[in-house]
Amino acid sequence: MAFMGDMMNPAPFWQNGPAPGAFYNFPGNSASFGPGSHTVQEFKAHSASPITTTTTVIGVKFDKGCVIAADMLGSYGSLARFRDCPRVTKVNDLILLGNGGDYADYQYLKSIIDQKIIDEQCIGDGLQLKPRSLHCWLTRVLYNKRSKMDPLWSNYIVAGIQDGEPFLGTVDKLGTAYEDAAIATGLGAYMATPLLRDAADKGPLDQESAKALVRKCMEVLFYRDARSFWRYQLGVVTAAGVTIDEPTDLKHDWSLAHMIEMV
Repeated sequence: MAFMGDMMNPAPFWQNGPAPGAFYNFPGNSASFGPGSHTVQEFKAHSASPITTTTTVIGVKFDKGCVIAADMLGSYGSLARFRDCPRVTKVNDLILLGNGGDYADYQYLKSIIDQKIIDEQCIGDGLQLKPRSLHCWLTRVLYNKRSKMDPLWSNYIVAGIQDGEPFLGTVDKLGTAYEDAAIATGLGAYMATPLLRDAADKGPLDQESAKALVRKCMEVLFYRDARSFWRYQLGVVTAAGVTIDEPTDLKHDWSLAHMIEMV
């Protein structure tokens, strides 16, 4: 058993790596990893370094409602680690919410929103949270966190029906918010937004054409965005309520990949 070395002080697995039973000391950390070597404030600051991240969310208005879509990949750094991360959720019968960014921050904020809906139902006054109200609340929360230098590293798209009319708005991690007929976050803001606006400029969309447009954008992003995935969710909100489809797989074709050259 000589190859095991000193049992009380085992050697690291590799140079500068962790020893058996010990934590890995990431480069740049002068102190060892563990609660005893960090203050509470240092742990709070870790939220500024997102770990498990997600990418683009796409939203578009049509004549009677809105469509939102997002893939289901959670990337652990550059590793496509988690492949079942739903990011399109029903808030109530009037609102759909989509998220991109740090998945843990999304789960944290989603739990608060879910509790708000439960509290609202317990009051029983017949009133429902409206999409513009949720959009405004998210703006205040994200701007407040950013002002404390402890941001929630997330972008949100709020879609819903406000007083009988479709509503579509977005809020980013800095609290910057706006409304539009077509919105894409992440890398989709550069690749999908032109497709969405071109279709919207040609005239009002109906539900089926809006869904087809969003599916086309998801396909383009899968080919072009290294952090996207071929399985995605699509949700629709109309005056009749909210529906979220089962996860759908893209029918992708890489037969032209041999023609791509690195410049």
